[in-house]
Amino acid sequence: MTVAPEAPAATSSGTPNPSAGYVGGVTGIGGALRPFDAASAGIITGAQINSRPVTRPGEVLEEVPGLIITQHSGEGKANQYFLRGFNLDHGTDIAINVDGMPVNMRTHAHGQGYADLNFLIPELVGAVEFHKGPYFVRDGDFASAGSVRIDYLDKLNRNIALTTLGSFGLKRALSAASAPLGAGNLLVAGEAQTYDGPWVVPDTLRKFNGVVRYSQGTPLDGFAVTGMAYWAKWNATNQIPERAVAEGIIGRYGTLDPSDGGDTGRFSLSGRWSQSDDSGITRASAYVIRYQMNLWNNFTYFLNDPVNGDQFRQRDSRVLGGGEISRVFQGDLFGLAIENEFGVQTRTDDIRVGLFNTTARQYRSTVLDDRVLEASAAFYYENRVRWTDWLRTSVGFRADGYYADVRSDTPANSGRARDGIVNPKLGAVFGPWRDTELYVNYGGGFHSNDARGVTATVDPVSPLFNVSRSPFLVPSTGYEVGIRNRSIAGLETSLALFRLDFASENLFQGDTGTTEPSRPTRRFGIEWSNHYAVTPWLALEGDLTITNARFSDRDPVGQRVPEAPTTIASAGITFGEGLGWFGSLRFRYFGPRPLIEDNSVRSKPTALLNGRVGYNFDNGVSLSLDVLNLTNAKADQITYYYVSRLPGEDAAGVADRHFHPVEPTAVRLTLAGRF
Repeated sequence: MTVAPEAPAATSSGTPNPSAGYVGGVTGIGGALRPFDAASAGIITGAQINSRPVTRPGEVLEEVPGLIITQHSGEGKANQYFLRGFNLDHGTDIAINVDGMPVNMRTHAHGQGYADLNFLIPELVGAVEFHKGPYFVRDGDFASAGSVRIDYLDKLNRNIALTTLGSFGLKRALSAASAPLGAGNLLVAGEAQTYDGPWVVPDTLRKFNGVVRYSQGTPLDGFAVTGMAYWAKWNATNQIPERAVAEGIIGRYGTLDPSDGGDTGRFSLSGRWSQSDDSGITRASAYVIRYQMNLWNNFTYFLNDPVNGDQFRQRDSRVLGGGEISRVFQGDLFGLAIENEFGVQTRTDDIRVGLFNTTARQYRSTVLDDRVLEASAAFYYENRVRWTDWLRTSVGFRADGYYADVRSDTPANSGRARDGIVNPKLGAVFGPWRDTELYVNYGGGFHSNDARGVTATVDPVSPLFNVSRSPFLVPSTGYEVGIRNRSIAGLETSLALFRLDFASENLFQGDTGTTEPSRPTRRFGIEWSNHYAVTPWLALEGDLTITNARFSDRDPVGQRVPEAPTTIASAGITFGEGLGWFGSLRFRYFGPRPLIEDNSVRSKPTALLNGRVGYNFDNGVSLSLDVLNLTNAKADQITYYYVSRLPGEDAAGVADRHFHPVEPTAVRLTLAGRF
C-alpha cells in the first residue's frame, strides 16, 4: 500500500475536497464543503491514507486520531477496533461505510456489528470522513463511539500497477486503470494477495479483489454505478494462553488448534446520484450486497468437551440491500444563511446464521441454525443557521425503527420484535477568533442487538434453562466540548473533552449462542490531535487520547470496563513531494487495559514503530521499502482474560491471559508504476 493516485486538492481552509458523493457535506454554510461541526471530526485524503506503512488494509484507518486497528486471528477475519475507551470488538459501536454501503453486519454469526474491511483497496481511496460521538444525523446504528465514511475515487489521474514482495510469504499485485467512456469515466481495479505470516501453522491467506465503476459528472451533479467482488480463504492462529507458552507446550507463534480458519465472500452493486440547483442539492444512493462467511474457532480448547475439543463453526449467509435519499434546502431568513436537510435511510437483511460444534472442521452437532429477516428505516432532519460571523448552530433529530422476524431451529427462540428510538442532535460553533473555533455538541445514539437475543427465551445448548432477553435497541448519550486552532501557519491542533453514557451494553454472544446482559457504563476523556505541514514536503502528526471508562452502577465485582483502553497515542513524520525521495515513520502506543472488573488483571502496553523509505523516478516508476515493527517489539496485538482448559488440566479449567502476538520485524518491497 505504497502508491496512491494524486490526492484531491485542498480548500483554502486546509480541508480536502471529497472525490465522490458520499464523503463530506457537499453543500454547507460557508462554502462548497461544510465546515467541521465538531473538534473531533475531520476529513483525510487518500494520499494521507496511503502514506502509512501498514500490516493489513484496515490499519490505514489509524490515520483517524485515537483509533486502534488490530487483529486476534487470521488475516481474513474482521479487525478489532478500539476508540474512545471502547473495545469495539469487530465493530459494535463504530459505524463504517464504504462508498455508500454499510460494512457493519447486524445479527452476525460472530459478533454484532461485525465490520470486515479486508476488501478495502487503499490505493482507490479518495477521502475518509470521520466523526466521533453520536452527534450527527446521518449516523445511526453502531455509531455511538464514532463513524467512518470511506469514498473511492471516480477516476485516476494516472493508471497504476504495483507488485509487493515481503517477509513471511507476502505477495501482492494490484492493477488499476481508468479511461473516458462515453460522457463519463470507467475505472477498473484488480488485486490478488497471498500471505503466510510468522505462525507455526501458516495463514495461507488467498485473497482476490475487484472493482468496476462507471461515473459521470461531479459530486454535486452526476452519478456512479459500482460493482465490487471479494473472496478470501485462510487459516487462523487465534489468541493463545500465556501458560501454554511459559510451559513450553507451544511457542509464541504456535497454536493449540491448527484447524482454525475461515473463508468469506462479498459481492456488491451500488449506485449514487446527485443533482444541485439554486435552492440546494438532492442526493440518492442504493446498494445490494451478497455476503457469506465461515469461521472455525477454538478459544477454550478442551473446557467444554474434554474429548473432542471446543472448536465451533459460525456460518453467516445473507443478502442485504438499502439506500438513502436526502435533500438540502438552502436559503435565508431575515438575512440569516439557513440550511434544512431531510433524509431517509433504509436497510433490509435476509440472513441465515448458524453455530455448530466441530472437530478439525468436521461437523459434530448443531447449536443453532436460524433464519432472520431484519429491516430498519430512519428519518433524519437537521437545521443549520449562521447567526453571525462567529456563531453557527445545528439542531436536528433522527428517528429509527426496527423490525425482526426470527425463525429458529429451537422453536421457543422464534419470534418477532419491533423497536424504535428518536434521538436529538445539537451543535454550536463559536468563532473563528484568531483562527480559533469552539465547538459544543450533544446527541443521542444507539446500537442494535442481535435479533436472536431479542426473541430468545431458552439456552440453545440447554433448552431447560431460560435466558434473559436483550433489548433490541440500546441507547447512548454523548456530550462534547472542543476547540480547533490554526493560528500557526500549517499547524492544525484540536482538543476535545467528551462523555458517553450507555444505558446497557447487552450483547448476544455469537461464540456461545446466548445473551449476556451487562451493566450501564460511562466514559469520559480528552483527545488532543495535531497535524503540522511544516513545508510542502514535510508533515508531522501527534495524537493523544486518555479515557476513563467505568460501569456507572455499583457492584462488588468491580467498576472497570474490561478491555477499555485508557491511553492511545500516535506520532508520525512524512516527507517527500513529487520526484525523489519520500518516506514515513509512524509510532503507535496502545496502553494497558483492565481485563476484569476489579482491575486486578491487566494487559501489557504495546508500542510499535513502522517505517517507509522510497524513491519516485521521473519515468513514473517508484520503489519503496516498508519495515514493520522496526524495533522487533515482542508485544501483544490484543489480550483477553478468561477460563480455558489444556489437556491434563482440572475439568474446571484455568483463568489465564490469552494473547495474540504482534508479528516480528518484517520487510516489504514494492515496485510501482504510474502511466
